[in-house]
Amino acid sequence: MTDFAIRYGEHVTRARRDGRPVVALESTIISHGLPHPDNLRVAREIEQTVRDQGAVPATIGMIGGELIVGLDDAQIEQLALAQGVAKLSVRDLAVAAARRADGATTVAATSAVAAAAGIGVFATGGLGGVHREANVTFDESADLTTLSNTPIVVVCAGVKSILDVGATLERLETLGVAVAGYRTKRFPGFFITDGGFDIDWELDSPEQVADVIRARADQNVGAGALILANPLPTDEQLDPELHDRTLAEGLELLARDHITGKAVTPFLLGHFHESTQGQSLAVNVRIILRNAELAAKIAVATAGSPAPLGFAVQA
Repeated sequence: MTDFAIRYGEHVTRARRDGRPVVALESTIISHGLPHPDNLRVAREIEQTVRDQGAVPATIGMIGGELIVGLDDAQIEQLALAQGVAKLSVRDLAVAAARRADGATTVAATSAVAAAAGIGVFATGGLGGVHREANVTFDESADLTTLSNTPIVVVCAGVKSILDVGATLERLETLGVAVAGYRTKRFPGFFITDGGFDIDWELDSPEQVADVIRARADQNVGAGALILANPLPTDEQLDPELHDRTLAEGLELLARDHITGKAVTPFLLGHFHESTQGQSLAVNVRIILRNAELAAKIAVATAGSPAPLGFAVQA
């Protein structure tokens, strides 16, 4: 008999035993999101940022078919350097395990695995969403439907502006996923501070987010995630004029070269990196580090609650 159950890294096992706050982290940023050698350096910086705020990082990924919550440094390095690492959404996890694959988890998969492991807070860069011209292509990220039934707080910088931001917000509303801004009522556009859309709710501190988690557990109504949109300060964003120009050029290139489907997002991100001479990459790194810091503060505030929260890591 083969055991395909989730395995925990030693540091996460200790955290679960001791009741310490844990923050889930994705692994696609390591294998697919950033170029080498930045990917390995940034992965380590993200984990250290979580530790600096008093929480325990749990980077989630698959090594040789084992789904691991809390990759160790050698395993993170393996995903950063190996060729052919699979990009795993929720639907891929069982198949990849049976094939003994190395795999990096997307926002959808990381959220689902973290919730199954009892981890209530997840830090990422930006969500997937509804793609432009989705009315023709039906191209929509699995992040959205997964988050509709996954009880987790996702700290992010909104969705990438290369997507249809307005349609994504509409889908999140339809799917029952709560969206709040962190100290803002404007939804960020990943590279840029203001993505052009209002949101209904604003939360002003990690303690307020912990109260949301507590209220959700006490009410026991609804199954969707809380998207906490954490915009970059305006002096840290990509220059908006440069952003708009680069995006327009990229969309023209997509149409010219007939690029569609899954190839769209990596193409546009690569175009941003090249056209901005690495400025977009620097912004990307600032985003994930700031989100990791905030997620850790929320996890610490949540762990300090005297009441059972439902989202909290179980000892």
